Amino acid sequence: MGLWEALLLGIIQGLTEFLPVSSSGHLALFTEILGADRLPEENLLFTILVHAATALATLIVFRKDIAAIISGVFQKDDTQARHFIAKIVVSMLPAVGIGLFFEEEITALFGSNLGLVGAMLCITALLLFFTDRTSEKKQSISYKIAFIIGIAQAIAILPGISRSGATIATALLIGSARPEAARFSFLMVIPLIFGSMAKTLLDNDIAVFSAIDAIPMAVGFAAALISGILACTWMISLVKQSRLSYFALYCAVVGLTALFISWS
Repeated sequence: MGLWEALLLGIIQGLTEFLPVSSSGHLALFTEILGADRLPEENLLFTILVHAATALATLIVFRKDIAAIISGVFQKDDTQARHFIAKIVVSMLPAVGIGLFFEEEITALFGSNLGLVGAMLCITALLLFFTDRTSEKKQSISYKIAFIIGIAQAIAILPGISRSGATIATALLIGSARPEAARFSFLMVIPLIFGSMAKTLLDNDIAVFSAIDAIPMAVGFAAALISGILACTWMISLVKQSRLSYFALYCAVVGLTALFISWS
């Protein structure tokens, strides 16, 4: 993987992880376009690094919220922080279950299947379009809502379904307040990202990474981190302003293009 490939793919991961356009779908599309599948070990390490970068970006953007939650856990009279962490755990259950019991089936979906990516991007477009047209309510995120949002996150494992789009849209359609929906959506994925990274490292021989050029990896990590911070901050603002329909049009165009290419 060259520097320009690493830079471009890092930016794509950073932007699409937070913007509701599906990071997995875009990485699948651009990897095929760039032909960046020459070294499986290199791609594996790169995937781990850019996901670590987006997780770090989330920690940076929500550093005050995370600090308050951690501080609250150690205060006897602060049950709100404990309940929030418990809701995060509840939201993780569907994705963890699917990841553990259907790993092979999920891996098979991430091959050169542009038709699936295109179809799922079109579904994401419809979801975002209708979400922007719902009236805002102020319902707090309960354990039940957290689990439902978790189901949306599990469905978003499919390449082309935006994780942030699916989880935020689900929260809004149920009736959650927009700022709370965005906050919960971004914080709930942090444990899953680190858990997925740990599992990938444990399942693969680390020695195969020793001969990989570190410079493209570092460029990709930095690109994903910087673009991720910008995209996360921007996405929070867009959710508050009900402007997700802009991305609905984008997902529809990209999805239909992918479908056309897969059929041609």
